[in-house]
Amino acid sequence: MDPKLFLTIFAAVFVAELGDKTQLATMLFAADREVSKWTVFFAASAALIVASAIGVLAGSLLSAWISEKVLAYVAGTGFILIGAWTLYQA
Repeated sequence: MDPKLFLTIFAAVFVAELGDKTQLATMLFAADREVSKWTVFFAASAALIVASAIGVLAGSLLSAWISEKVLAYVAGTGFILIGAWTLYQA
């Protein structure tokens, strides 16, 4: 495993996840005094692992038919459109 690549991916995903709906939902579950914090932690962690596994699988399958450059353009365009839509809705 390449440590530099690992840290790059970790940092990108970590920053992307900060303050998003997933983190807010996790905080809401953890705020319930009757719910074990360990249950919230392990359930949220498992959900993120499964979601990441789906992303890796989808990316692997798509890369077999579509070039990496095209995928990067599609992803970039998607992020721009989502950002524009978010600004428009605000």
